[in-house]
Amino acid sequence: MALSQKEQKDLVSRTAIDTLITEHKIYSGMKIGLGTGSTAMPAVRRLAERIADGSVRDIKAVATSFQTQLACEELGIPVFTMNDRAIDGALDLAIDGADEIDEHRGLIKGGGAALLREKIIAYNSAEFVIVADESKTLSAGTELGHKFAVPVEIIPEARVPVVQTMQKLGATCVLREGVRKAGPVITDNGNMILDCLWTAPIDWNGADSHDDLEHRINAIVGVVECGFFLQMKEHTIVFVSHADGSVEVRRP
Repeated sequence: MALSQKEQKDLVSRTAIDTLITEHKIYSGMKIGLGTGSTAMPAVRRLAERIADGSVRDIKAVATSFQTQLACEELGIPVFTMNDRAIDGALDLAIDGADEIDEHRGLIKGGGAALLREKIIAYNSAEFVIVADESKTLSAGTELGHKFAVPVEIIPEARVPVVQTMQKLGATCVLREGVRKAGPVITDNGNMILDCLWTAPIDWNGADSHDDLEHRINAIVGVVECGFFLQMKEHTIVFVSHADGSVEVRRP
């Protein structure tokens, strides 16, 4: 019987945490970033279980969102900030989910509107681990940004000029609206989210410069951060669960 998406998320989270402990990539005393969302949360819970059974101890966690911070507090995982002396601005490892994953381990993140804190943590970690079910992966040769919209966190006052500039880059932009809330989504940082989708092939500005689009979007005045995660590919391990109960591991 095929696993449901929820079962795949639970499976990949448990497998990733247990594998990383076995490989000593999660070890006692380490500084670890913990992500946000429906796949990252099972990973946080599994880490708490392994702390409780004594597999690892003295873990220092940095959370990517209020959701993750509250979960860590409830599960007894000590939470710090990137600025705390115990963390000193750098992490040994970060674990998170993804909304879209290409064949080169390039990512789109930010479906939960936590992309800024997620990127601060990911880009300041020695290694980055992604946990995902098979629905998040793209087939070979398929570009990011055509199926799942790229979130762009913006200063509210800059909405119209940012949209106009993104349109020049070939994207169609929609302001993300709240669920069971009138008006737009407001991030943990007090900003808005534009969801940007491409229908035509993306102008990556050169076949070997895919990450340049990430830089170009972030350089737009009024943009705080975008949901392309393309700078960590050489330091990213991806765990992907499948409906048949297998877990695939993609390494650099």
